[in-house]
Amino acid sequence: MLHYLVTLILGALLTLAYAPFSLWFITPILLAGFMYALLKAESPFKTGFVFGMGWFGTGISWVHVSIAEFGGLPLVGSLGLMVILCAYLALFPATFACVLKRFVHQPSWLFAAPLIWFVIENIRSWLLTGFPWLSVGYSQIDGPLSGWIPVIGETGLSVLLLGIATSIAIGFQQKRFAPPAVVLIVSLVSGWALNHVQWSQPTQRGASIAMVQGNIKQEMRWAPEQEGPTMQKYLDMTDAHWNNTLVIWPEAAVPQLESIAENYLLALDQKAVETDTGLITGIVNYHIDRREAYNHLLGLGKYQTADSLSQYHYMHSNRYNKHHLLPIGEFIPFEQWLRKLAPIFDLPMSSFTRGNYLQPNLQSNGFLLAPAICFEIAFPRQIAANLNDKTDYIITVSNDAWFGASHGPDQHLEIAQVRAKEFGLPVLRATNNGITAFIDHEGQIVSRLPQFEAGVLSAQIATTEGYTPYRTLGDAPLWLLTLIGLGQVLLRRKPR
Repeated sequence: MLHYLVTLILGALLTLAYAPFSLWFITPILLAGFMYALLKAESPFKTGFVFGMGWFGTGISWVHVSIAEFGGLPLVGSLGLMVILCAYLALFPATFACVLKRFVHQPSWLFAAPLIWFVIENIRSWLLTGFPWLSVGYSQIDGPLSGWIPVIGETGLSVLLLGIATSIAIGFQQKRFAPPAVVLIVSLVSGWALNHVQWSQPTQRGASIAMVQGNIKQEMRWAPEQEGPTMQKYLDMTDAHWNNTLVIWPEAAVPQLESIAENYLLALDQKAVETDTGLITGIVNYHIDRREAYNHLLGLGKYQTADSLSQYHYMHSNRYNKHHLLPIGEFIPFEQWLRKLAPIFDLPMSSFTRGNYLQPNLQSNGFLLAPAICFEIAFPRQIAANLNDKTDYIITVSNDAWFGASHGPDQHLEIAQVRAKEFGLPVLRATNNGITAFIDHEGQIVSRLPQFEAGVLSAQIATTEGYTPYRTLGDAPLWLLTLIGLGQVLLRRKPR
């Protein structure tokens, strides 16, 4: 019993490694504790599951805020849903533990454990649309190991962390402390050195950008009587900022369907043209003929078509349709059965249609932006697939009002920082109530707005030139290493 209690605590403490706490140095220690517990475990599945319950139970506790406050469920029901979600996510470290203990002899753990972790975490990133939140590499953005992010990405850094943790655990088991000390020192020093390599550099070309944070309360966002005041508020807050190259409004900033708000959008578009400004805004649209709803980002103002300059018109091409939809919030799995069970399965705007995986960059005043709406920023392969040689910025818009004063928005911002460092591109993050921020190509926050305050954040952001190794190669080297490494381990495995 003590074994499982300690393992649960190790998983729960891992939350402190992520924002807003950012105790990056505890990640290898806690993972080493988990791997040591696994070495001693009689039931690897239970050990991994308990660790996962602690890891996700505290790490994504912010999800409970949205369920409890906006889901219309009693406390027992909302806690029950959280337990189900955390139990589902805990199945992944449990499966990792079971596969490692069952199929790999301990002498091969140092090489096999990180690679099996990579495969299991990759499955977590796409199974049932994927939920790759709290991948352990994100915890290192402020530490020396972050130098590895542009080289092997967050996924590769997770593999490295598991390698360090496994070497420490084996070292303690064998009472041989020199090998894990060497592994740790080499990893930290090499990460520190890589942090001084300029994979991409700012150019002389850039844009003055203003991002508007309206701070509209979640319970007011879709109230019909608040549509006019909300739209007017964004106009008033933007009035003094039409001198910028780009103006960005957050996800679904315009609280009307595009077909209904067409006159409003045409007036915005005309203002953007007159002031030589590009405006990007989130909005929802419903296609009556196809009975499909989309979560859009629209580019207003002049944009280049194949043969001429064009402007906004209803259903114009300069738009992005969200691809990765949030389960329950934006689509309901098994909708015909679940919708009737509880109010949480019938939230406003919970029946969206998925946009294409590959979409053109948004054009805005001569700049190209690779978009991500809300938690899409947590999917590096999707971001990478939508980058091209001419992409100037990554833009991510969100509405984190669902999650109140929890650590969810801080974790969301941390993920955006890692994307910037992975691809060597600035990230522009506009949100409804925080945390709106400019992030440079090295993953550092240039400036940010406080949460729960209406405001406009402005900055001059340079474009960059040059590619990071991860932007060029992605996870391909890791998959090759995994195939070779696990193949060798299995071939040498003696039958039990």
